[in-house]
Amino acid sequence: MSGLIEIKDLKVHYPIRSGFLNRVTDYVYAVDGVDLSFEEGKTYGLVGESGSGKSTIGKAIVGLEKITSGEIYYNGKDVSKEARKRRSDYRQNVQMIFQDAMSSFNPKKRIVDVLAEPIRNFTNMTPDEERRRMIELLDIVGLTEDALTKYPHQFSGGQRQRIGVARAVAINPKLIIADEPVSALDLSVQAQVLNFMKRIQEEYNVSYLFISHDLGVVKHMCDEIAIMYRGRFTEYGNKEDIYEDPQHIYTRRLLSAIPQIDPNNRDEHKKNRLRVEKIYQENQSKYFSENGRVYDLKAVSDTHSVALKDVSSTLEGGA
Repeated sequence: MSGLIEIKDLKVHYPIRSGFLNRVTDYVYAVDGVDLSFEEGKTYGLVGESGSGKSTIGKAIVGLEKITSGEIYYNGKDVSKEARKRRSDYRQNVQMIFQDAMSSFNPKKRIVDVLAEPIRNFTNMTPDEERRRMIELLDIVGLTEDALTKYPHQFSGGQRQRIGVARAVAINPKLIIADEPVSALDLSVQAQVLNFMKRIQEEYNVSYLFISHDLGVVKHMCDEIAIMYRGRFTEYGNKEDIYEDPQHIYTRRLLSAIPQIDPNNRDEHKKNRLRVEKIYQENQSKYFSENGRVYDLKAVSDTHSVALKDVSSTLEGGA
């Protein structure tokens, strides 16, 4: 399917150097051949444990990580090199919300300067237009005009994250990459930030790549979901495919680990986790090659793809 932005066979490998001559002896395969296609107004989830490579994908798409190989297409044009240019059209239309908003702000700059930076980089607004735009952005994320004169340390974590959302949408991008945007926030504040993100999507028809390890949040936010392990996708599908019919054992393990607020069935949930773990241990060759590499994705339906050795086989133990 042709989309707004397409990622083809993306790879990000980091060399490992050793010995007296500091030669490259091996590589870390942080991202090892993934494909993604983004359509306007949709939210895509990227889920995996820490170190699976999901944040590296986000940074590579936005141009913060150097790509080893692969292509990024924007409106059908190869922009793999433009992704790292500071003021390209692609960079204007792909923005990022970082996990730790505080570290993404200059602590010496007031919020007026934080919000003004992307506006000044990519538009030709007058000072009055700039200010009106910044007040509008703050209003969208539930903050008042007096926030403009303050510094980042004067806000709570949730407020800083909302300012990060406002900065990301300041120039009406087509795609926003949200890297664990609510993982460090209290549950009530998480809900506020997620609701603001949904409101912005409805208003501007923006697409999201929502990177998270929290399958509950992803289920709430996303239309399509990719499960990632060791730099590769183990499964890709819509919400129903992933949550109701998981076909890869790694997806099953993630789903079985979701905390259940149901003390009456605690023993049953524990038995299910142990059953999934047993299937995983006894069927490694079905899901991973001899060197532990995830197999290539194969379609099992029009919307659902799974990385299995033999796509005709079915998961043991039920879905």
